[in-house]
Amino acid sequence: MTKPGHREVEHEITVGAPADAVYELIEKVANWPRLFPPTVHAEQVELDGSTERIRIWATANGTAKSWTSRRELDPEGRRITFRQEVSAPPVAAMGGTWLIEPLSGTESRVRLLHDYRAVDDDPEGLAWIDAAVDRNSTAELAALKANVELATASADGDEGLMFSFEDTVRIAGSAKDVYDFLNEADRWPERLPHVATTTLTEDSPGLQVLRMDTRTKDGATHTTESIRVCFPHSRILYKQITLPKLMTLHTGCWTLTEVDGGVEVTSQHTVVLNPATVEEVLGAGAGIPEARVYVKNALSGNSRATLGYAKDHAEGRR
Repeated sequence: MTKPGHREVEHEITVGAPADAVYELIEKVANWPRLFPPTVHAEQVELDGSTERIRIWATANGTAKSWTSRRELDPEGRRITFRQEVSAPPVAAMGGTWLIEPLSGTESRVRLLHDYRAVDDDPEGLAWIDAAVDRNSTAELAALKANVELATASADGDEGLMFSFEDTVRIAGSAKDVYDFLNEADRWPERLPHVATTTLTEDSPGLQVLRMDTRTKDGATHTTESIRVCFPHSRILYKQITLPKLMTLHTGCWTLTEVDGGVEVTSQHTVVLNPATVEEVLGAGAGIPEARVYVKNALSGNSRATLGYAKDHAEGRR
């Protein structure tokens, strides 16, 4: 029996993949932004034997949150327990367990358990957490099923939906000036011709929500919304939560590396295409190869343009 203000809940799903493959996918948190819709960025902070400390940036009920958790890894038992070290209000405490149970050599059951309580045992806060946990758990398990089955499938039709690429430019300026240009996305409409409007909010330092209208070559505009995690003056990672029709996933990272005479800046993208919308967007007869080229050219073109203007900005301040 749980205490007043506390909650214990469980979600589960059956996955058409071996239990060991599912466990490995959950264990490696660096892949979570590509796997779980709410996760923007996740990284390992430290590892001591089977005890791991991780930090996660994610959305909950449309709000960007960040927290640090400790995990106990049990590969033999295919069990991962987790506990938030410092939770973000209205959460006072949060923990749980991933359990992966083999049903056969090619199928497994994934159970996701949570226990939590609200700050001051507030009923409204608890209701908010209930909604967030239910929404995120349902989305995470559905995404886990889709992605692990995609990764282990051999069907030709599944090949080529996910791909990554990057562009790099060397700038004879300071990392701070380049970072500030990329970080100050609220000034992009006056600095970048392909950006029509932006709305930037940053309720927590380094955790931004960016809504942007971007102009295409034919003069049309499309709206995207991203969560950005910013690490001065080295990295800005982001994940689009409002996507163009051709994509079901788009994550990216601006990486700044100081070199002799300036800074090297790389823009990296990872994309998953939506095969159901290819012909709608690109016309009858278009397929995944054409969609890959179209998306890569569009994203890479915008990135190279942004890097070009960042270069002019930073080198002009020397």
